[in-house]
Amino acid sequence: MRFSGAEGAWRAGLGTLRDVVRQELVTRQLAEHLPATPCRILDVGSGQGTQALRMAARGHHVTALDASRELLGLLEAGIQPGMRVRTVQAEAERLGELFEPGGFDAVVCHGVLMYVDDPGPLLAGLARVLAPGGLLSLLVRNGDALAMRPGLTGDWQGALRAFGQTGYLNRIGVEARADRLGDLVGRLGEEGLAVRRWYGVRVFTDTAPGDAPIPGDLDDLLAAEEEAGRTDPYRAVAALTHLVCGHESPGAARG
Repeated sequence: MRFSGAEGAWRAGLGTLRDVVRQELVTRQLAEHLPATPCRILDVGSGQGTQALRMAARGHHVTALDASRELLGLLEAGIQPGMRVRTVQAEAERLGELFEPGGFDAVVCHGVLMYVDDPGPLLAGLARVLAPGGLLSLLVRNGDALAMRPGLTGDWQGALRAFGQTGYLNRIGVEARADRLGDLVGRLGEEGLAVRRWYGVRVFTDTAPGDAPIPGDLDDLLAAEEEAGRTDPYRAVAALTHLVCGHESPGAARG
């Protein structure tokens, strides 16, 4: 996976405005769909564990999988007494050998698909470990809006190159890949998964500088981002797309 070796650059962005907006919006959007009662959750590519720890704090049983021992260490340092969190150091591609089919009521995979050349095998693995009636949460780079960031920052050549492309150089210096909503919906359908709801993440703040301070009116900023993330046409031009999916029918999870 292309993310390997970029942990230092990733850690430098934690707690910044862009990170705070991303994590808070995903938390709010996901909370609308997760069961109120404790359930089994697999966080694939958990990283530093922001979402895993928040879900565990709500009483869920969380298994956090990541290839980076460094980032898993940050997650483990944040586990509080009473939280039920298990960490597994492994590549996301090993889902099939590590977990039983249908073993999780919810699976989250945020910011991972952008680092694999072909999302098909990973999507198949996610669908396989998801229990019947379960929930899959995917956060991907929005391939329908790749020209927005360079265009809004005055990089006209970059904006022109972005039209019709899915590859890009991300903020931590890694060559990554974006997913177009229509293509991803089709890929999910091949695995028996249907999109129940989708949101945009970072409509207004994606071009914020890396050192942008947290503003005093953060609550208003988040409210505006949250509303834009669920409203057309704004959500379609967000930097990230958050999809909440489930099996198309209540049959058994795909083996």
